[in-house]
Parts: sequence; structure tokens; C-alpha cells
Amino acid sequence: MFSFCKRLGLKAAMLSCALLMAGFAHANEDAVRKAVETFVGAPAVESVARTPYGGLYEVVLKSGELVYTDEKAGFIIDGRLIDTQTRKDVTQTRLNQLSAIDFSSLPLNQAIKQVKGNGKRVIATFEDPNCGYCKRLAKELAQMNDVTLYVFLYPILSPDSTTKSQNIWCAKDRSKAWNDWMNDGKAPASKECDTSVIDRNLALGQKLKIHGTPTLFLADGTRIGGYAPMAEIEKALAAVSK
Repeated sequence: MFSFCKRLGLKAAMLSCALLMAGFAHANEDAVRKAVETFVGAPAVESVARTPYGGLYEVVLKSGELVYTDEKAGFIIDGRLIDTQTRKDVTQTRLNQLSAIDFSSLPLNQAIKQVKGNGKRVIATFEDPNCGYCKRLAKELAQMNDVTLYVFLYPILSPDSTTKSQNIWCAKDRSKAWNDWMNDGKAPASKECDTSVIDRNLALGQKLKIHGTPTLFLADGTRIGGYAPMAEIEKALAAVSK
């Protein structure tokens, strides 16, 4: 293919060759997709792209996982790709890109809002009230200043999680009810109101591929999956503001 384009020797043919090469690459990506899905036995591939590393292809699965293979899908690598020149974890960088969201698209009216200090820094969390790591996170967030928190009630652990989420949402002071339970173990009083927002949060979480709690999102769309100490959150927020 390369020698064919070279033999043309005409600048006018450069665009044609570029398009030809692009079509060739696309054909290879389609072949890789088909081979991987044949191996998996299901239409599980979200995207395929060639990497600049040793002829490997990046395969993003619909589950959110990322693996690598060659153009014949003769093997599959499930692991980290490290650039030895830059020492950069290429896989983690790519996963961060893939898991990021458009923060402005979040329906913040479906979340419990808390403003601390000037509230300039913004964090959205998806949390289950019976999640142990969410309770640890709540204690970390309670120590932070100048931040606006949006807590999306996301009960995925048990029926009791749903009940507690509904009672917290129906409380006169949702923020207080949430903090009383998460920080002090004071269960929310039984209340009734329109709790359809909980179902909408669950649908939203599925759309965003949130499989566990807590999950945090920063204003630039960065996702932090799982519990993180305050120092780590502060560092991430500082990177957003740069």
C-alpha cells in the first residue's frame, strides 16, 4: 500500500492516497471488531482504533473495559500499556477520557445540593445511603471548604437503600437528612412524596455506566470511581482549575 502511493510520485495524488490509506485502516478496524465479537460471541465492541504501539489495536467494549489486540485478533491483551519514553500509563489516560462526561448535561435538580463557603468548586456524586465507602466519603467532604456538592441518590445495594433514599428526598431539609444519616447514623423519618426522581437517577446512572458507589464527577467531567480521601479530591479539583 505504501509503495503504491509512493510510486504515484504526484502531489495531486497525495489526497487520493491519504483517502485510500484511511479506507484501508477503517477496513482493518472493521475486521478487528468482527474478529473480537466472534471470539466473545456477542456484539460487545463499542469502538476500535489503531494505536501507535507495535501495531496494536485499542478495543473499547460496551462494558467500558479496554483491551488490545493485533489486526488479526490473534491474541487479546487485558492489561496496562505503558509508554517507556514518557512513562505515561496510556491505558489509564484513555480510560479517563472514555469515562469523562459532559458535566453541564447533569440534571442537577435531581440531586441534593449543599454549598460550603463560596461554593466555587463543584462536585457531583452518585451515592447509596447504605454504602460504607459513601459514608467514609461523606466525612471527607464534610471537611472541605468552598465547594458545592450535588448528591444524586443512587440506591443500588438493597431495597432498604431505596426506602432510605425516598425518605431523605421527601425530608423537609434534604441536605440535613442526608448528613444526619451519613455522618451520624440518624435514620431519616418515614415520609411520602413524589420519589420518581430516584428512578430517573437510576436510569441516568445506567446511562453513565455507573456500576458502583460512590462515583464522583468534577466540573470538567472527570470521573473518580470509588472512595477518595480529601487530599486526593483537593488535588483533582486543583487540576480542574488550572
